Amino acid sequence: MIAHLSGKLLDKQPNQVTIDVQGVGYEVHIPLSTFYEVGEIGSLVQLRIYTHVREDTIALFGFKSSKEKLMFEQVTSISGIGPKLGITILSGMPVDELVAAIRQSNLARLTSIPGIGKKTAERLVVELRDKLSKLEPIPAGEQGAALTVSQQQEDVISALVNLGYGKPSAEKAVQRVVSASGSEPAFEELLRSALQQLSR
Repeated sequence: MIAHLSGKLLDKQPNQVTIDVQGVGYEVHIPLSTFYEVGEIGSLVQLRIYTHVREDTIALFGFKSSKEKLMFEQVTSISGIGPKLGITILSGMPVDELVAAIRQSNLARLTSIPGIGKKTAERLVVELRDKLSKLEPIPAGEQGAALTVSQQQEDVISALVNLGYGKPSAEKAVQRVVSASGSEPAFEELLRSALQQLSR
């Protein structure tokens, strides 16, 4: 399963990029927010990847931040919302505004996104409001820091998710360990300490 791509940007469209990784071109579907941030053709780009596998196709969906990828996974966990519509939803408004609209049950704001009717907006609110309330809001001054998750932290979070923990809980546990230690421990130590945090 592809989780991360790093390479040269060969082509970019508002909803899709092609990345050359050591001679292999990967076609990746992206939201508009990522399109604005990937840079110009020829530049180096790194994307967090969600791999969608169906019987007849494998599609890659890319994001510049872990917060965007997490939101995409939450949205597409809802019955009737596939990856393509998930990308449309993330393109419709920034993640922070989307979270706020869902928390506030703002159906008018949600239905302003192309492809989102009233029933889909209601499902977003009903199924995600409680999940999103468990996500700690990021103070304005810490938003930049919260988005810069190292590859090792991503790997530890992925390992915790594979062990059955929810991704938001795993991310919080890893952030607490890193904050408490003042620097990033080695992989095994970070995983062990995060597991201790989760078992409390």
